[in-house]
Parts: sequence; C-alpha cells; structure tokens
Amino acid sequence: MIFDTVAIAFESIEATSSRLKMTETLAALFKEAKPEDCKIISYLSLGEMHPPYEGAQFQFAQKSMIKVLARLLDKSETEVENLNNRYGDLGTVALEGNWKTKKELTVQDVFNKLQEIEKTTGTGSQEKKADLVYDLLHDLHKLSAKFVVRILLGKLRLGFSDMTIVDALSWMLVDDKSLRKVIENAYNVCADIGKIAYIAKKDGLSAIALATADAKGLEAMTINIGIPIRPAAAERMPTAKDIIEKLGATAVAQPKLDGFRLQIHVDKTGKTPKTEFFSRNLIDMSYMFPDLVKPFEDLDVETLICEGEAIVYDPNTGHFVPFQETVKRKRKHGIEEAKVELPLKVFIFDILYLNGKSLLNESHTERRKILEKIFQNYPTNVISIIDEVHVPTTKALEDYFYKNIEAGLEGVVVKKPDSIYEPGKRNFNWVKFKRQEEGQLEDTIDCVVLGYYFGQGKRTKFGIGGFLVGIYNKKTDKFEALSKVGTGLTDEQWVELKNKCDAIKVTHKPNNVECAKELYPDVWTSPDIVVLVRADEITKSPRSSAGKTEHEQGLALRFPRFMDYRLDKFSTDSTTVAELQNMFKDQRKIGKKNSQFLH
Repeated sequence: MIFDTVAIAFESIEATSSRLKMTETLAALFKEAKPEDCKIISYLSLGEMHPPYEGAQFQFAQKSMIKVLARLLDKSETEVENLNNRYGDLGTVALEGNWKTKKELTVQDVFNKLQEIEKTTGTGSQEKKADLVYDLLHDLHKLSAKFVVRILLGKLRLGFSDMTIVDALSWMLVDDKSLRKVIENAYNVCADIGKIAYIAKKDGLSAIALATADAKGLEAMTINIGIPIRPAAAERMPTAKDIIEKLGATAVAQPKLDGFRLQIHVDKTGKTPKTEFFSRNLIDMSYMFPDLVKPFEDLDVETLICEGEAIVYDPNTGHFVPFQETVKRKRKHGIEEAKVELPLKVFIFDILYLNGKSLLNESHTERRKILEKIFQNYPTNVISIIDEVHVPTTKALEDYFYKNIEAGLEGVVVKKPDSIYEPGKRNFNWVKFKRQEEGQLEDTIDCVVLGYYFGQGKRTKFGIGGFLVGIYNKKTDKFEALSKVGTGLTDEQWVELKNKCDAIKVTHKPNNVECAKELYPDVWTSPDIVVLVRADEITKSPRSSAGKTEHEQGLALRFPRFMDYRLDKFSTDSTTVAELQNMFKDQRKIGKKNSQFLH
C-alpha cells in the first residue's frame, strides 16, 4: 500500500469528530491493506511504532525538527518557529513546502525508514537522525510528510484509542461491529494491537482446533509469553454488607497493597532464562527491578505468568512504606543504589499461565492452590503469596478490613472463589473495599487532564490557576469533561503541571473530547496526563459532559483536589463513566449506612 493512501485516511479522520466515521475510514484502509500493512497502520494510527510493552522512542527534539523543516522549506529557523506558533503544529508547517517528489513510498518503506531513525544512537546521532528525517520527508508528498512529522515528535493526535481499531477490524471483516467481543477478547489475551490486526487480516476468526498447532485466527488466540495480558480490574462497592450480599458467603479477601502492580513473565525454555516485569499499563519495567530477577528465575518452573504487588519495605522494622517512597523505584538511573535504599518485596496474588498452559479458565480457588504449591516452601523473603482469608459474613469482612487499615494498608480486595480470570475486564469477580478519608465518596478517581486555565491573583506568575479533568467513556472512545480542579498542588507542582501540559498542548479541542463551552479551558491539551483526584462527593451538573444524556444531567465533583499523578496508567485506563455512575449511587449508601467508615 502506498503511504499517501494512509495519509489521506488520517486527514479524513482528523477532520471528523464522529467515531463511526473514524471507524469506517480505518476499516476501509484495513480492507485495502495487506496483513503486514494492517499491523503497521495500527501502530502508526496511535502514534506508535510498536506495542506499548516495547516502549521505543525516536528521541528527536522539536528544535531538531525545526532545523530539518527550515532546510526542507528553504526558510530560516525563525520563520519556521513563527509558522509553528501560528499553527501550533509542525506537521501543518510541513504543508508550506514547495518541494516535489516522484517517489511513491509504501507503508513498509516509511516504516523501515522510521525504524532506521529510531535505532540511530550514539555519538553524533542527532545529526545523523536529522539527515535521515530530511531524506524521508523529501521523498514524501506534503500530506504524508505532515503525519510523519507528528509521528516523529510523538504528537499524532487522531482522536481515538485502540478500542476504535478493534471496532474497525470488525467492520473490515463483516461491515459492522458485531465481532468486537471476539476481537477484544483476543486483544485482552495478547495486548499487541498490531499482532491482532495482522491475524484478523490474514486469518480472520477461523479456528481449526484450539489444541492443535494448526489453530489460526483470533478465536484461537492464546497466551504468548513475553506479550502482556491485559489485567483484570476490580469493581467498587461502598459497604461490607453490600459486598457479601453480592459475592456470597464463600467470598475470600486479600490485603490491598499500595505499590506497583506487576505482571511477571518467566521463560526458561531458551538458552538463557528471561524474566520480564510489566506495569499495570503494560509497559516493560524490567530494567527497574534487577534485584527481583534471580528470585523468579530460581523458581522450579519452565514458563510462568503471575501477578503481584511490589512494595518497598523497611528491612529494619518489616513495615511497608507509603507509595510515595515506593514510586521512587521508578527510575532509569541509580538503580543499584535504589536496590539498597528501597528494597522491594513482591506479594503474588494470582497466576495466569504455567509451563505452557493457560490458567485463565481455572477458578480462583484452583489458581490459588497452584500458587501455594509453587511458592509455599520457596526460601526467599523477596517473594511471598499474599495473605487470603475466608470472609463468610459482613462482620468477618469488616474485622479483616479494620485489621488491614490498622496495619497502614488501603483496605482489602474481596474475590469470588469460583471466578475465572477475565483479562481486560472490570467486574464483580473482584471488589475493592477501601479506607474512606472524608466526605461520602468511597474512593479516589483517576482523571485525565484536558487543559488548563490561566492563573489569577497569586497564581498569575505561574500562568496556570486551575485545570480541567475528564473521564473515559469506553462506549464512545471519548473523554468527557468532569470538573475544574484548583486545589491540592504546591507552587512547585503548579509549575510542573503547566510544563507537562505545554508539552502536549493543542490549538483546539481534541475530537475525542466532549466538553460544554462553559468549561472550555484557556489551553487545551491532548488527553494524556492521568491524575489522582479526591473529592467530597459526586453531584449532578448541567455543565458537565461526564455521563450526560438527553434525559440526564452530567456528573461533577464537589471540592475536587489534586492528589498525585498516575504514572502507571494510560488515559484510557482512567476511571470510566460507568464506574463514576456506580460511585454516584454508592455514595448515598455510605452517607446513610456507614458513617463509621469516615474515620
């Protein structure tokens, strides 16, 4: 496929706010493309070159791109900077060029060139990259150059997520979204959207026999060691009574730790053992935890995928430290020092795969037995199975909850013993029961920053005085404006937030954002930054777009305040509209029934 065809489709997608139109345009592109091109287009349409767990970047600065464009457009760097200030986008600046090309680069050609740029490192690499970027842009037509510039700078904002690609693949196969569930299930097991697109195009849904080596298609998708499984998530409920009524008297509970949720892959089938650690948002974090590698590689297994919570502990007291200390392990430098200063302990709470066999369809009870067999006599204090107790009654759950609160933990997670592991799903197989700090809202909310407002009074000097947050609507693949936030940050944090926002600011409201004009910020940003927000309660608001329908007002937050950044989450992993609607219903129960949890 000629890359110009992709650029024309991207231009059409950028010009619409209709998700259906976006989906149909992507589907038409996939229908015309070969399997390998479908894979590449899936990555590039999200502004990436690879799935998230590979995490490569171009490391090509905006200043370097300005120099390349000045050369390409035969203008001074100042002129290019002025054009960038006017358009707010160096990709659009590329359209100002008058160069001509007779080449018709294919999708594979462009991808190969981008890979070459990506892999250029070492002394003099910026100059080498600049020459490679210039040559690539010069060989492209202007519209294609526009989108390649954005991809190189990490600013391709087409306004959709991987879920729109899932729908587009269904449209490619059957001209509607009826296959979404099958495709999404395959993606949940193998979190590589490019691989899913490749298989969908090459093999469709057909499956011969799941147990044979000849099995093909998305229905036959199995676990791939080294490719993350999209993690299961817990629902919220406000009271112990509600939880026991929902899950039954066979329910079990585990402590809820405030650390790094990790998915650990161990593969000892090759010449050398390999252990990888993936974050909640499927980023490879292996380089951060060299001290955890040997304990897992010493296990008596050939292959293993398990989940755990890594948390820093004080070896002198045996107590766990606050998450703010644990998060200091998230670094690229000083790893050896961090191993000593911030020792980690991993508490394993689930197992998904063992010695070539998927355990996803085994019950929680069976998976727990397998975990105990692997770890119960394992001689290390670095890895432990998480505590688990049977909580048959409301009182038993409340007693266990308070025991964990007194130990300084967040609360507990209650689980159904007969439940299977459902990748990528949030349901009542697991239920969070957390400490409530104040107000009637039983939990914090993970929100996405949509833009900011200029400062007034004391904050005038910061250039920011508040910011707009939204939440994710999975059904529409859009972010819906929720509330303004203006408290909870120190002076230094206001400056930091403005810098983060300015790095991803856009000239107009993104197509995947729903917002009433009364809440429009002074500066829009791409919906990338996830923050933790605490509020007293959720209220109805005619100005809020979150959960708003033709017959229902939207939801907003009363007295929202910034708590922290959620660096372990993508924006599409933020609190969803459906979750917030459930929290709105639950807060009334807290106010009426559980005032004792206010302490």
